[in-house]
Amino acid sequence: MNKFIETLKNIWSIKELRDKILFTLLILAVYRIGSFVVLPGVNAAALEQAAANRGTNDLLGLINNFTGGAFNQGSIFALGVMPYITASIILQLLGFAVPYFQKLQMHEGESGRKKINQYTRLLTVLISIVQGGTYLTFLNTTAGAIDPNVSPSIFFLGNSIILATGTLFAMWLGERITDKGIGNGVSLIIMIGIIATLPRSFVGEFTKQLSSAGPLILVIEMAALFFVILAAILIVQGVRKIPIQFAKKMVGRSTDELPTQGARDYIPLKVNASGVMPIIFAQAIMFLPLTIAQMAMANSGTQSNFLISLNNWKSIPYNLIFFTLVVLFTYVYTALIVNPKQYATYLKNQNSFIPGVKPGDDTEEYIDSLTTRITFPGSIFLGLIAILPAIVAAVGVSDAFAIFFGGTSLLILVGVALDTLAQIESYLLMRKYDGLVKSGKIKGRNSGGIQIGAGY
Repeated sequence: MNKFIETLKNIWSIKELRDKILFTLLILAVYRIGSFVVLPGVNAAALEQAAANRGTNDLLGLINNFTGGAFNQGSIFALGVMPYITASIILQLLGFAVPYFQKLQMHEGESGRKKINQYTRLLTVLISIVQGGTYLTFLNTTAGAIDPNVSPSIFFLGNSIILATGTLFAMWLGERITDKGIGNGVSLIIMIGIIATLPRSFVGEFTKQLSSAGPLILVIEMAALFFVILAAILIVQGVRKIPIQFAKKMVGRSTDELPTQGARDYIPLKVNASGVMPIIFAQAIMFLPLTIAQMAMANSGTQSNFLISLNNWKSIPYNLIFFTLVVLFTYVYTALIVNPKQYATYLKNQNSFIPGVKPGDDTEEYIDSLTTRITFPGSIFLGLIAILPAIVAAVGVSDAFAIFFGGTSLLILVGVALDTLAQIESYLLMRKYDGLVKSGKIKGRNSGGIQIGAGY
């Protein structure tokens, strides 16, 4: 406890770090206040009632989780920063498939990065308009969600502009945090939205277990959640270090001197190089059965039992398919962002090599084989994380609290927290203070070794 208090004093004593933390907290507070500002003509109570009748782990529930409940409240921040995230993912994928964007990412440097940011913002506007229109259509299909006294055309046009503006404002807030605050702004905005739903879920679970199973079950749940978080931290930070050696040119060495060993470094291959993207992609695809089921019901008035089971996030068919998709997308996304040829070219240009492996094609094949092997446990872990909410819900954990045992929420919380703490620790170490941990140092998702290629 004394160590913790001393660390807080050290953090507060660094003016630059203190100002950055206070600025970050202020911006996050502005975002949370905006999450409670309801769109004109929207009945938030009717939306919350409709949300209570839906599943908590469908795509709508995922979006609501990211926005801190703003989606189900009809807030001006109902879309959150998800259009920006979608635009970023699209531009990232275009960088792998389209030569023009690949050139901007790999060869244009700072000017290329600025152009990509411009394209990302423009695409964010377009996606915000489309998603805003879809969201307003969803509100129109929800009973009692829209004030009948409001003109439909004015409601649609005005709120479409407000939703797009809200998304751009949230994106601007995130950029301000990145520039003048601590941590990645957009990630922190998503994180604060997820955390906002945690107290209500915890209180509900606390009340449920104390009234039925007793305090022992609650203690076991907290212990299980603690170990799940530890496992997530280990897998986020886990890397396979490939040792490399830089050749040194010997000049002026006498005949009786031994050659000096070359400088050593390593290439870190992440166990989970794909981050949370496989879960996000798989979640989006699993939303398709709901659309198909609704269309089938509209045409025939009936639904197949299989489609009904796929719309239940706790059903066995849903989780088997979900697990398989996560594993497959992990391999696909890792293959996109980890380029063995790029590593081999880099090593050759730097006059370096992997001990025992020939440069060129042999190095490329070696890195490719290692990537394939270490991706397997990473994909299995992501698959288990994805279906873990269903597993813990099956043993008695409430649906709202079970979401925090896995899925996208857990990985985002762990990853963003590690990145932010790593930045805070770098300030402490730079000012000759002790770090946040007694031994070693906190590593973010992108720290350590020689980084080559793009990642999320």
